[in-house]
Amino acid sequence: MGQKVHPYGFRLGITCDWRAKWYAGKHYAQFLQDDLKLRRVVKQECDSGDIARLEIERPGGELCLTLYSGRPGVLIGKRGQNVEALRAKLEKISGERVRLTIREIERPELEACLVARSIADRIEGRIPFRRAMKQAAFRTMQAGAKGVKIRCAGRLGGREIARAEMSHQGQMPLHKLRADISYGFAEASTMMGCIGVKVWIYRGDFVPSKVREKNVAAETSEVSENS
Repeated sequence: MGQKVHPYGFRLGITCDWRAKWYAGKHYAQFLQDDLKLRRVVKQECDSGDIARLEIERPGGELCLTLYSGRPGVLIGKRGQNVEALRAKLEKISGERVRLTIREIERPELEACLVARSIADRIEGRIPFRRAMKQAAFRTMQAGAKGVKIRCAGRLGGREIARAEMSHQGQMPLHKLRADISYGFAEASTMMGCIGVKVWIYRGDFVPSKVREKNVAAETSEVSENS
């Protein structure tokens, strides 16, 4: 039995939220195809903007897109030219009015999609894959992650037979539902073929607000008693 449970799908509705927030009865298939087209266009047009994820909402007759980027200045462009061009292209594809929002990611080193893309870019630049994996894992741990796992698969080093290598540092509780795990995948196109890069980043646990308040109250009471 394969252990191929997606970290987001496993925690969907518990600690992870949906990337597409809309409801449709008769037009479900049409909306689904439109979402796939929009995601494909955003991926092609915003390749240099470090897009971590895209959230789609359809409140009423409007289409709202939220882009989470590690380099929002590149996406916005000079005087917002890139944003306007992207919005016009998305409106042409969807046939609806598009409200585009760009939000900055404070710590890109803790986003698995961005880390995987950076490793793939370095491999395409003919940097040894082991060095790229080791440097990415070091930067991620320095940024405050509790654990990171990186897996590269393909014709690594130009070998004739495809293989996979993995780098693992810290903790990686894949079966803990409250664990905040970021997962990302990217492909590096090389002369010897495509190399797949998968990244898992463990950023800690989700603590419910009630439990957090009880712990804070207990700590304050202990401090008052000791004083």
